[in-house]
Amino acid sequence: MPIRFPLLAAGLLFATTAFAEDWPAFRGPNRDGVSKETGLLKTWPKDGPAKVWTAKNLGTGFGTPTVAKGMIFGMGTRGGKDGIWALKEADGMELWFTPIDEPRKTNQNNGPSATPTFDDGKVFGVSSNGKLVALDASNGKLIWQRDYIADFGGNVPSWGFTDSALIDGDKLICVPGGSKASLVALNKKTGKDIWKSSITGGGGGGGYCSPMKAKLAGAEMYIVLMGPSVGVVAVAPETGKLLWDYKGKGANGGTAQIPIPIVSEDNVWVSCSYGNGGSALLKIETNGSNQFKATALKTHQKSALNNHHGGMVKVGAYAYFGHEQNQGNPVCVDLKSGDIKWGPEKSPAGGGGSAAVLFADGLLYFRYQNGTMVLIEPSPTELKVVASFKEADRSGKESWAHPVIVGGKMYLRDQDKLACYDVKAK
Repeated sequence: MPIRFPLLAAGLLFATTAFAEDWPAFRGPNRDGVSKETGLLKTWPKDGPAKVWTAKNLGTGFGTPTVAKGMIFGMGTRGGKDGIWALKEADGMELWFTPIDEPRKTNQNNGPSATPTFDDGKVFGVSSNGKLVALDASNGKLIWQRDYIADFGGNVPSWGFTDSALIDGDKLICVPGGSKASLVALNKKTGKDIWKSSITGGGGGGGYCSPMKAKLAGAEMYIVLMGPSVGVVAVAPETGKLLWDYKGKGANGGTAQIPIPIVSEDNVWVSCSYGNGGSALLKIETNGSNQFKATALKTHQKSALNNHHGGMVKVGAYAYFGHEQNQGNPVCVDLKSGDIKWGPEKSPAGGGGSAAVLFADGLLYFRYQNGTMVLIEPSPTELKVVASFKEADRSGKESWAHPVIVGGKMYLRDQDKLACYDVKAK
C-alpha cells in the first residue's frame, strides 16, 4: 500500500507525481470518480461518520476540492475576487489564498465551479471568466497565466467556465470553447501553446465538461463533451486533430452539457440533460489508418434516462448514476448493451436534488444537493441502500461539489465550508 506523508511545511519540496492515494484532479487521477481507497467503513452511524474538522470562510463556490501532498485545494469567491485556496490536510488550517480574477455575476452568483488540478508542485485553475493560472502549490504565487477569451477567442458560457485542466505528461489540456481554439494543449511549465484544435461549432457554448484521456480502438485520445452544436469529440493527443465526434441523442441536450463520459472497452457512454438530452452507448471503431467512427448502439430519450451534473461511475460492466434534471434518482445501466438494469428509482433516504457520485472500497457514495449522504451497494439486480446521514450545519444552498475520499477521510464542501469526516474502519 502506498505511503502518504504529512505536510512538513508550506515550502516543502514536491515530487514529480501525486501520491497513489491522492485525489489531484476533478473526479480523481483517472477522472472516473473511482477511488482506490480500502479499509473504509461498511456502514455509518445514524448521525454519520465522526467529523474531524470544518474549514470555514473559504469563499462561495460549487467546485470540488482536490487533495495532494498533504494539502487541499479549492476555488471560491471572497473579498470580491475569484481565487484559489490551499488548506493543510491534517487540520483544515488555511495556508494561502490567491485572487486570480473578477467574479462573474451569474443568475446564481455562486462563485467559481471549476476544480483545481495539482501536478508537479503546481496548481492549475480557471476562473468563471476564463483566467487560467498556474500557481506554486507551496505558497500560491503566480507562475503563468492565460486568458480563454483574449488568447483563444472563447465565449463565456452562461454559468462561466467550469472545466478542470487535464495534465498529460508535459501537456495541459483545457477547453476554451473558441471557434478557433475549441481545445488547447499548453506546456504545463510555461503556459505556451503546443497545439490548438479548431472544431466546427466549437465556439457555440453550452459545454461545461472537463476533458479526459482514454484508449479506444487501439489509440489514445482526449475526449470531452462540448456544447450541443459539437456534441462529444475525441482528438489526437499529439496534434489535437479531430478523430471522431457524435452529435446525436445523449450529446445534444442544450443549455449545459456537463457529465464526463464513461469509457468501457471500446464503448463510450455519454449522457446530458436539458431540452433534447438523453443517453447513448457509442461503439468506437477504426479502419486501421487512424480514421475513426462513433456508432450509437443504444440511445435513450431524456425522459427515460439522463444525467444532469452529478457524474457517472463505472463498476465492473455497469454504470451507476443519478437520473433526471435537478434530480438524482439512482439507476444502473449495462455498458455492453446500453440497457437499463434497474431504475431509475426514487431518491432514497430523503435525498433531494442532483446527486454527485463516487465509488470507493466496494460501495457507492451518493451525495445529494440537499445534504443527504447515501451509501449504496452496487448491484446489477436492484437498488441496495446500506446507510445514510444528513450533513449538519448546512448553508441552505445547493451542494453540488462531489465527495472526495483520501487517506480514510471524506471531504464534503458546502459553499464556503469544507467538512472532513473520518470514514476509516477501526
